[in-house]
Amino acid sequence: MDILSIVGIVVAIVAILSGNMLEGGNIGQLFQLTAFLIVVGGTVGAVLLQTSLPVFWRSMVIVRWVFVTPQIDLLETIDKIIHWSQLSRREGLLALEEVSENEIDLFSRKGLQMLVDGNEPENIREIMETEINTIEQYDMQAAKVFESMGGYSPTIGILGAVMGLIHVMNNLADPEKLGSGIATAFVATIYGVGIANLVLLPVAGKLKALVKQQSIQYEMLLVGIVSISEGENPRSLQAKLQSYLGRA
Repeated sequence: MDILSIVGIVVAIVAILSGNMLEGGNIGQLFQLTAFLIVVGGTVGAVLLQTSLPVFWRSMVIVRWVFVTPQIDLLETIDKIIHWSQLSRREGLLALEEVSENEIDLFSRKGLQMLVDGNEPENIREIMETEINTIEQYDMQAAKVFESMGGYSPTIGILGAVMGLIHVMNNLADPEKLGSGIATAFVATIYGVGIANLVLLPVAGKLKALVKQQSIQYEMLLVGIVSISEGENPRSLQAKLQSYLGRA
């Protein structure tokens, strides 16, 4: 569980609501179903028009990373690779077959299986690099779905504001309807800007950072497996892998 994500959202919401109350407002004034439907519905509709179904579905899957981050421990990854290296030097590459069968991470398992099957180092490198690039590009596209939403949301909020003002202008002769129209106009703008800057853009930024960190972990696994295939000394391999820690 990523506590910072939860704390960040709570702090932002509490700060805004508290500021509104200090200015003499009340929470009820900020809740307008019409404005919410316009902003959220319009934003989702726009991004659905822009995005392919697989990418949109992937974005809905990885959004949980904001609160439940994937297991990306680079130090643990180094220890695991060095263990594989030492085991292969003692007992040969075939000793890694059992390790690959018990490996939970699919990327690691695939690399180990190629290693055990006797693939050439360059062949392993080529296949794993292609997979890393494919995964990174796909997940980056999914993260950018929220970035796109963050771009559309303020504009849809302005659209809601204009619609509210049109409603006001059409009811100038009926003072009882003026208040709700003006409220919808301004609250729609608040929703558009607030949702974009407090939720959507931060979510996109965090997801992109996690995707890059996952790619670094995969690159370490690639370097480790290729180095094992080439028979590199475990100590030399460890020093090489530790240089990746500065990129995280």
